[in-house]
Amino acid sequence: MSTITPLTSTIEPLRPLKVDRKTQVMAIINVTPDSFSGGRNICNVDETLSEIGATLKYPTVTIVDIGGQSTAPGAKSVNAGEEASRAVPLIERLHSQGAGNVTRDRFAISIDTYYASVAEKAVEAGADIINDVTAGAMDHNMLSTMARLGKTVILMHMRGDPSTMNQLTDYPNGLIPTVASELLSRIEAAENAGVRRWRMILDPGIGFAKTGEQNLEILRRFDELRNWPGLRGFPWLVGSSRKKFIGKVTGVKEPKQRIMGTSATVAAAVLGGADIVRVHDAEQMVQVAQMSDAIWRVDPNAL
Repeated sequence: MSTITPLTSTIEPLRPLKVDRKTQVMAIINVTPDSFSGGRNICNVDETLSEIGATLKYPTVTIVDIGGQSTAPGAKSVNAGEEASRAVPLIERLHSQGAGNVTRDRFAISIDTYYASVAEKAVEAGADIINDVTAGAMDHNMLSTMARLGKTVILMHMRGDPSTMNQLTDYPNGLIPTVASELLSRIEAAENAGVRRWRMILDPGIGFAKTGEQNLEILRRFDELRNWPGLRGFPWLVGSSRKKFIGKVTGVKEPKQRIMGTSATVAAAVLGGADIVRVHDAEQMVQVAQMSDAIWRVDPNAL
């Protein structure tokens, strides 16, 4: 398979087999009032664009991930129309004018949704990437829609939905073998629907149908998962930012205060081979990724 996955026509493509590649940073922008890391005034597009512009001043922040509903454990789902009404206007503005002093060609826009209709509206508005936490399992139209739209897609490992996933953490055949097997089945389903392999990015699903110890195990054994037969050569995204297991380990209850714990998980993800890290605190995590790249990917320009 090709090891080059495009984000946009102007951003350096992902090359997961290139040992000295730089880790890319995806900035999380949740336009939802019930995000586990704090809600947002979903009507204030100008304020959100200003925030995005400040985040994009860091060159390795190459993706902005726009989400119109929370997928945290137990979160109440919203319908596709409501989700689109939150996310699509921001994508339209971001696509047409950039953010702050950062022009549109400097970053990719990702839509975080499991609804095919929202993905389609977002792409029509200017989105480059479809990020589906269910890997197309919740909406039977999603994979065919991904194929027809021809955009880069992110397929994450998950079981059930946000209301049930915490009860689906039994992996009797082993965590890594099972996650690998279940991801391979979603890759096959996507391919059968017409999605190209070189358009796929994989995500191990930290915090989704995983216990705290299982999240730690994935970070500890991430390189093994990446190199599992059939998975080697795909680019990988890891999203551990501010999650509950970090709070349990560190004793920090408030998600916004979990920056130091998140830093360790980002470093672990880079060591394991992540191509993209999905984060809330971009300024700090850019530095963590830069330092991790300098240590483990031997960046000749680090000093």
